[in-house]
Amino acid sequence: MKSLPTLASLLLCAALPLLAHADNSAGTCAEVTVDGYKAPDYGCLSQQMGNDTNAAKATQKNREARALSVEKRLPNKLGLATPAATSVRMGNTFGTSVKPQRP
Repeated sequence: MKSLPTLASLLLCAALPLLAHADNSAGTCAEVTVDGYKAPDYGCLSQQMGNDTNAAKATQKNREARALSVEKRLPNKLGLATPAATSVRMGNTFGTSVKPQRP
């Protein structure tokens, strides 16, 4: 008979997440505080962020940006130095010194 309370507590622990699950259809997420530390419901927050109406447009733009070959991209998009950027960085010492005016 010792196993009956153990089995009951085990079933209660297994069913607790199902009982504690709240309906987040209102758009609010529950936040739990344990010992002074706040723990937000990351599943709910991820679901809210994933329901963006512009997500399909953003995904399409990302695919288009990745489809462009490296040879056709602008140098500043690749992180390369351009004459204009170097001129701004060097300031009035451009062409006369190796020490930039702006680091």
